[in-house]
Amino acid sequence: MLLRLFGILLGFGLTVIGSVYLIAYLNLFSLGYNFKDYVHFICGQLECIYFILGILIMLLSIYLPGGKKDELCI
Repeated sequence: MLLRLFGILLGFGLTVIGSVYLIAYLNLFSLGYNFKDYVHFICGQLECIYFILGILIMLLSIYLPGGKKDELCI
């Protein structure tokens, strides 16, 4: 349970960091970038990959099976 909570919080933090950079890099459109150039640019930035990594960590911590398995609780 605690590991899942840590995974959700870590994933949320990485997603927030990545989304802040994705929004900040939207200023590239004012410099003349088109959408294809923007996507190509953000795919190479480590900060923007945090967004995808954070989403994956949150999904894994939510949907992976775990917990106690048929243990006797006394």
